[in-house]
Amino acid sequence: MSPDPIADLLAAITVFSETSAPIDFVLILSHWDIFLRGMLNTVALVLIGLSFGALIALPMAIARWQRTPVAAPLVGAFVYVFRGTPMLVQAYVIYYGLAQFDWVRDSVLWVVLKEPWWCCAIAFAINSAAYQVEIYRGGLDAVPRGEIEATIAMGMTRTLALRRIILPSALRRCLPMIGNESLFLLHGSAIASMLTVIDVLGAGRKLNAQYYLAYEGFLAATVIYMLLVWVITRILARVERITMRHLQPIA
Repeated sequence: MSPDPIADLLAAITVFSETSAPIDFVLILSHWDIFLRGMLNTVALVLIGLSFGALIALPMAIARWQRTPVAAPLVGAFVYVFRGTPMLVQAYVIYYGLAQFDWVRDSVLWVVLKEPWWCCAIAFAINSAAYQVEIYRGGLDAVPRGEIEATIAMGMTRTLALRRIILPSALRRCLPMIGNESLFLLHGSAIASMLTVIDVLGAGRKLNAQYYLAYEGFLAATVIYMLLVWVITRILARVERITMRHLQPIA
């Protein structure tokens, strides 16, 4: 009997993975650090894109909803441009295009714009903001007229009514669409690897290139993306249950 059965088992698993298994899963697991780095980069980029996109989109959505004379057409143009062009093109313009101008390279902005990671984060935030503007505007339009009339009857100012009643009601209605936007941005984050950022897809491409593999890295990236989607949907479902609890029928 072998003095170290665990070592023998691990050796047998390694041989099976290298010779008989359809994919070399031992090789993938041995490079977990690359995929962990890629996953952390992907999650950070998506969170920054969603959060900063929301900060940009909310005031724009309010201006568009209120049909502010000057701001509403400008917001409409912003939405049209950034929803009408691919996010990859936007990232290329920010990373490669802005670097062509001397005044950009000589400015304090160059500290950020010379880094591909931050260029991706900026592109994600702007692109997500363009989609979130329409999501929030739709949520504001969906607020029942009776709720708005009730704020007028109570003597609330328009700003106070927007802050206390209208905007919270609209945001609750926007949660399913924000969930979809989160998943779209997660899938779109794969373009980060085109700007030399090691995201989930970039980690898979790096593994394939290092060992001349055909698909092992891509399959590992697929599993990680599916795991992230599962986590996001579970979190959003819980948030939606909590925020909509007051609308549930009492048993």
